[in-house]
Amino acid sequence: MRHPFLIPTMLACGLVLTACAKETEEEKVERTFQEVNVIDETNLNDVMLNAADPNEAVTYFQGAAAKNPDRIDLQRGLAITLTRAKRSTEASAAWKRVLGMKGANNADRVEYADALVRSGNWDGAKATLDKIPPTYETFKRYRLEALVADSRKDWKRSDHYYETAVGLTTRPAGVMNNWGYSKMARGQYAEAERLFTEAIQQDNALFTAKNNLVLARSAQGNYSVPVVPMSQTERAMLLNTMAISAVKQGDVNLAKNLYREAIATHPQHYDEAVRSLRALEDA
Repeated sequence: MRHPFLIPTMLACGLVLTACAKETEEEKVERTFQEVNVIDETNLNDVMLNAADPNEAVTYFQGAAAKNPDRIDLQRGLAITLTRAKRSTEASAAWKRVLGMKGANNADRVEYADALVRSGNWDGAKATLDKIPPTYETFKRYRLEALVADSRKDWKRSDHYYETAVGLTTRPAGVMNNWGYSKMARGQYAEAERLFTEAIQQDNALFTAKNNLVLARSAQGNYSVPVVPMSQTERAMLLNTMAISAVKQGDVNLAKNLYREAIATHPQHYDEAVRSLRALEDA
């Protein structure tokens, strides 16, 4: 007699179980969508970090970080893109914000110091680098340490850090160029010439090192064009640099000849050299 009452009860339980199963399936689907969204967002973040237009990347991370202010990866992305966009003051503030968040690390401190150097805050950069333990050894950390030491004319520490940085990279041309410029600032032109030459040997497309090499040679009274790889346009520009050095050292006649050679060498009209030569001739 009780069987008819059991049937609705069993049906009800079946409906409940079906609903539970359906709900669980919906949750699974929702979780799947969430995971896909996270993957898509991660890929998009990576794409934007390497976007051709850094200001476009800044706009993306500003919006993303505003919606999720507690996510350090987005705040870090904003700081990185601001640095790439050469917005140093904003980048400094962004890196400082990252350092105040859970999960900040020594790499972030190095980036903060880099932003401070770029904005001319040498004391702040030194204070930040001093907080990094000596066991954290990276090329960028020591390159910054060398630049900060240069700013304080602490030449002994500067040389030590430059030497360490060179040993921590497979592409030392840039830091060798910096080191050479440091030597020039001290009046050690022969040492500077050697470092600029080595930098060019590492990267013969580094025109800054070629230009600095000419300056170091000119400071020693050597106005011959160095034997390094260069295009015709680069040769003209180096002759122009030598002419400027000759003017500064009071050798006007030599400067005129160098300007004339620069004008004749350049494959196009070299307006800068032309104007400088006219100014000397008029004087």
